[in-house]
Amino acid sequence: MQSIRRILVVIEPSAETDKVANLAMPRACLIARATGASLHLLVCDKRLDHSELLTDLRHVLEAKDIKVTTEQDWHESTHQTIVKVQQAQGADLVIKQHFPDSALKKALLTPADWKLLRYCPCPVLMVKTDRPWKGGAILAAVDVGNPDGEHTALHYSIVQHGVRIAEMAGGELHVIAAHPSPMLSAADPVYQLSSTIEGQYREQCRAFQTEFSINDAHLHIAEGPADVLIPYTAHHLKAAVTVIGTVGRTGISGALIGNTAEVVLDSLESDVLVLKSEEALAHLEEHLARV
Repeated sequence: MQSIRRILVVIEPSAETDKVANLAMPRACLIARATGASLHLLVCDKRLDHSELLTDLRHVLEAKDIKVTTEQDWHESTHQTIVKVQQAQGADLVIKQHFPDSALKKALLTPADWKLLRYCPCPVLMVKTDRPWKGGAILAAVDVGNPDGEHTALHYSIVQHGVRIAEMAGGELHVIAAHPSPMLSAADPVYQLSSTIEGQYREQCRAFQTEFSINDAHLHIAEGPADVLIPYTAHHLKAAVTVIGTVGRTGISGALIGNTAEVVLDSLESDVLVLKSEEALAHLEEHLARV
């Protein structure tokens, strides 16, 4: 998080404007103070003028000695507007309050926040709760069952961000990795017993456990689907933030990719920081250069 110099904060005016601002702004202020980053407040709207709201928010932040600029813009959709402004501002992080869609709407259309997670070429913090970060548990979710270079680098980034958030908030970092159920028909004996699978997953975690001083009590290896175990563990720990990653690149075509980060977004009871692999970021940058 120390590398963050510019934060894009999405403000969504409504009848509950104050509530929206109060959920997102404390997170932005906390990170800005810890990193020295400046804030850029964005309202995505092409109809109404929100200059008064943005001016009021700017004055509040400047009174706290936080550098801030503001903007109102619109490009076809909310996620496209956010990405265009993120690119123009060179923002290192996007902070947005998450608004869950109804089950019917999700069945018919790709949720707007899913699109932002797919297309935004920088980390996205989805704010879901007003629960204080200070002293809270931070949960980093990794998939060590994929030991290739792309996943390994992403795991390192996820844990590293978790460590930095825990330091910033004065909280404790926990790491979770979900492993598949054993299959007696598996060719590899390792995958025939739950105990051997768990042992392999723990071994895959040793490197970052050693580097970041994560003890076994804070490492949670469990059998089952990640999209169930991650929200369950976050709920059990009363996590303030869950850090999760994605290597998915097929979202460019607009297809429903069912990425774990997207699936758990609504079910998690914590704020969610979503990171992308370097390969996914490179793919997105190529895409954005063409549009």
